[in-house]
Parts: sequence; structure tokens; C-alpha cells
Amino acid sequence: MYKGQYKFKIFSRSPNAATDDTHYYQWDLNEMTIDHNGLDTDYLLNLNGAGIADKRWTSARKQVLIDSRVNSNKLLLKGIKEAEIKIRAFTCASAIGYYGNRGEEILNEESSSGDGFLSKCSRLWEQSAGSLDSSVQKSSIVRIGLVLSSTGGALPKMLLTNKLGVLSYFGNGNQYYSWIHIDDLCRILVESLINGDYDGVINGVSPHPESNKDLMTKIKSELGLHSLIVPAPAFGLRMVLGEMANVVLDSTRVIPKYLLDKGFKFSFDDPGKAVEDLLSKGI
Repeated sequence: MYKGQYKFKIFSRSPNAATDDTHYYQWDLNEMTIDHNGLDTDYLLNLNGAGIADKRWTSARKQVLIDSRVNSNKLLLKGIKEAEIKIRAFTCASAIGYYGNRGEEILNEESSSGDGFLSKCSRLWEQSAGSLDSSVQKSSIVRIGLVLSSTGGALPKMLLTNKLGVLSYFGNGNQYYSWIHIDDLCRILVESLINGDYDGVINGVSPHPESNKDLMTKIKSELGLHSLIVPAPAFGLRMVLGEMANVVLDSTRVIPKYLLDKGFKFSFDDPGKAVEDLLSKGI
């Protein structure tokens, strides 16, 4: 959609070869070094962060999760100040984990932060992003929900057991999942940067959060699957995953009030249709 309109600069520990519209620049979060040439740009988007569910949450892993998010913003600020430049717009990712485990409570951008590690990690992430406010003309934070994508994220894992004729929900399945199709999320991120009317905190979720059990039921129905839907007991998840089980057991019922007030049009507001679209692209 935006190919040819913009040129992209990507920071990486091991830069790849440049293409016509994409160039790579090196940064190192351990050494806190960054190539200033990569910061000579109008719009800056930070999605950096170690995978929340990639490894069990030991004390050391928790620190990695926080540092990968916080230190990336610290390094961007350091580079901007060293290069003495001004960025037109900055957007930093965050997560709806900010709100914590809130049951059936309907949450929007003005809702308070919750308890637990996910909330703590998100608060520190957002605080570090806020430190760039004086160095950019406009800034946004997008709190991202459960991303449905054909190239990774939650969906392939959700459908993994379908090959065995089974789909699973977690615990009692009543916990709310606030989800978003990857295409809608990308449009939200772009709008947060190039649309002068977008700033502040934005919930990057669809308008219709679903309970975990209902989400799996809708996916099964829409796709015409014959799999059984069975629970994965909460006690078993906690035995295997420890505290990290909160990622799938917490209930966070978030609505995108900011986007709805702005008149943002979602391409996918039904999870079944979203998954159908993604499967048509291949997983």
C-alpha cells in the first residue's frame, strides 16, 4: 500500500543488504550504540521487544523482557540527542497487558493499569517511550492486543492441534481476548505516524473482544472445521508454564475507543472472517 511512497530504514544488530526502498542500520542495545544515519527520518516506529511467550519467566528472563523494550527507547533518545535532530512523529508499541487481569470489565485508553508482571513491563515500556516526547513533534503509544497473522503470532499456535482433530481453549475459556487482524494493526500504526490527528495512547485491538472459548468456537464454525473443542486445564498450564500462563489465562476486555471516536474503519471486526482471510493467504 505504501511501497514507493516512502523509504524505510530498519535498525538491526546484523544489517541486511539494502533494497530500492529499504536500508538497514546497525544498533546494539548491549553497547548502547546506534548509527545516527538511520535516525535521519521523518517518522520513527519502535516495535522492539523480546518475545513475551518465547521462554519461561525466570527472574533473568523477566529482566530481558523489560530491558529489550526500555533500553531500545533509551538508545533511540540517546541517538536523537547526539545527532541533534527532530523527529516529526514517533510511535512506540506497548501491550494491552498494561491493563492486567480485569475479568469482564470493559477497558479503554483511560482505564488504569493493572497488577502483575505484564502490567509492570508495559508501564515501564510506556514510561521509557514518554522520555522521547521533548525530542519529537508528535508521539503515540499503541497498546497491541492478540495479533492474528498468517506469518506468525498467535494464530498458528491456536490452530496447531487442529491436525489432531482438537481445538483447545484455556482454563474455563471465559477470559476475554482482545484481538486484531495484522492488516488492521499495520494501518493503525501508519495512521499513528502520518495522521496529524492521531497522538497519545491508542488501543490496537478490534472493536469486538471475544472470550477464549467463543473465539475458538467462531473460528471452528467459520472454517467448517470438524475438530472437538476441549479445555486445557488452568492447573496444568500453570504447572508447565508457571507465571507465564497468565498470558493465556488473564482476561483483558479492551475496546479501541480512541479509534472509534476518530472514525477508523476496521477491515476485520469478526474473528472468524479474520482467520478465514489469513488462512487463504497460507499459514
